[in-house]
Amino acid sequence: MKEFTLIFRLNDIADFKPSPEQMQERMAWLAGIAAQHKLADKGNTLLPTPGSAKAVKAVNMVIDGPYTEVKEFIVGYVVVKAEDIDEAVAMAKENPIFKIGGSVEVREILKRD
Repeated sequence: MKEFTLIFRLNDIADFKPSPEQMQERMAWLAGIAAQHKLADKGNTLLPTPGSAKAVKAVNMVIDGPYTEVKEFIVGYVVVKAEDIDEAVAMAKENPIFKIGGSVEVREILKRD
């Protein structure tokens, strides 16, 4: 079984104020994945507040960022186990973030042998 990161994004950080009902819906979604023993890491919520991130470039240059042209905010992630990317995408499609205009990026986690 492979692992995939589901990265949650919103167009407007103001949208990231979930109601208790929305939080319950998200927790039910996570519980459904966990019940199948396919939740590898429940992740964390990332709050992209201005000044809270830095990017390290070559020659140890540190800059504010990485938001020169932020069009979407990453608001969280989870790591799931799936046979293939199609199964991971099917899990992502059930996430309630779509109800508030969000999106989910699915990435396979590559492991070195």
